[in-house]
Amino acid sequence: MKDKLFADKDFLRRLFNLTLPIAFQALMLALVAACDAVMLGRIEQNSMAAVSLATQVQFIQNMMLCAVTGSISILGAQYWGKGDKKTLHKIFGMSIRIAFVISLFFCVACVAFPRQLMMIFASDEALISIGASYLKIAGWSYLLTGFSQCFLGIMRVTEHADRCAIISSGAVVINIILNGILIFGLMGLPALGAKGAAIATLISRIIELIWAVISSFQKDFIHPSLRDLVVRDALLLKDYVRCGLPLAGAAMFWGVGFTSYTAFMGHLGTDSAAANSVAAVVRDLMCCVCDGVSAAGGIIIGNELGAGNLERGKLYGQRISKMSVLIGFFSTAIILLVTPLVVNFIILTPRAKQYLIGMMVIMSFYMIGRCINTVVINGVFGAGGDTLFDIYSLAVCMWCIAVPIAFLGAFVFHWPVLAVYACTCLDEVGKLPWVFYHYKKYKWVKDLTR
Repeated sequence: MKDKLFADKDFLRRLFNLTLPIAFQALMLALVAACDAVMLGRIEQNSMAAVSLATQVQFIQNMMLCAVTGSISILGAQYWGKGDKKTLHKIFGMSIRIAFVISLFFCVACVAFPRQLMMIFASDEALISIGASYLKIAGWSYLLTGFSQCFLGIMRVTEHADRCAIISSGAVVINIILNGILIFGLMGLPALGAKGAAIATLISRIIELIWAVISSFQKDFIHPSLRDLVVRDALLLKDYVRCGLPLAGAAMFWGVGFTSYTAFMGHLGTDSAAANSVAAVVRDLMCCVCDGVSAAGGIIIGNELGAGNLERGKLYGQRISKMSVLIGFFSTAIILLVTPLVVNFIILTPRAKQYLIGMMVIMSFYMIGRCINTVVINGVFGAGGDTLFDIYSLAVCMWCIAVPIAFLGAFVFHWPVLAVYACTCLDEVGKLPWVFYHYKKYKWVKDLTR
């Protein structure tokens, strides 16, 4: 008998209850970038473009931290489904140690070498100077990011996704309020522009971490003890590395590739950089739903696989994969509808507005592939530890096709800006046939617990 997608009310309730707070959390995080773009865009185009380019450094850090939080989601969801809290504590401690090393590296790089980092993304001196001033302050917040992401990640897989969303959203609201005060110089303070955005980010990250740590000590929450931070478990480490290394490799492939796209657009001029900055904000906002379904679906499937219910996990994977297609077409329609509003609201030069219109149309169709790939690769495949596929698909579709063609178009053949932008969207479309083929092998239907 053919499974009906919306017939199982219990499954839909579980998925909705997890997706809503996770998607809302992603939305609130994306709103920080959106508010930065809107507020700085009301001052001047260069400030908006420079901060957008500067935050690509944190984007790469977040990609690396995705390997840590992804391992928490994969192993944590399965061990939670099995009811093994002792192992969850070990996973938590292991994650914090790794996240600290990653966060320290990015903090030092941003604080000590901000200009050198900005020169990777822009050639215009005005953009480099503004971006460097932002990174020198915001870099300190990157030291805290790894810790807070570990705490929030463990909350998501232990049925506290609502608290996780509240903490992240609270920090975002504080960030947005401080942005308005410090960027525009409200309440008698001087207008700091890009530096104000950096200070707001740092303060909100401090509050987020403190809030997460305090919450973890409440009843039914998991918090790391000193023993958790130093304990060694060779078998668990092996499983963690088996999940985490492919995630780290895929995150770096995808993060550096996406950052390369931003660098290509940045080197095509300030109008191109500004239009791409706005388009990126819209893209990130639209990805919140598919990110939420991906994370929630991965947790639900992982719970069933860890509990030994492989057939049910397989069934849930089928349902969530079908949903990804519907979400993709929904995203396309929304982007096309909001394009006139976005173009007319942001202060851009006439040429930058023309670029933005074209980018929005191209991105609307790109979102179909992006939604399907995000949900199926990160959610369904990841739930069963099938993480190597992402590396293979990125190596071929992004690094052998999209990145080289976009690079040649920007620097060798000098193609129009929109043609180069379209090349940066080729990877998600190219993955689709491969994703559908790999899905049918059902390598992701695995119980990873010991």
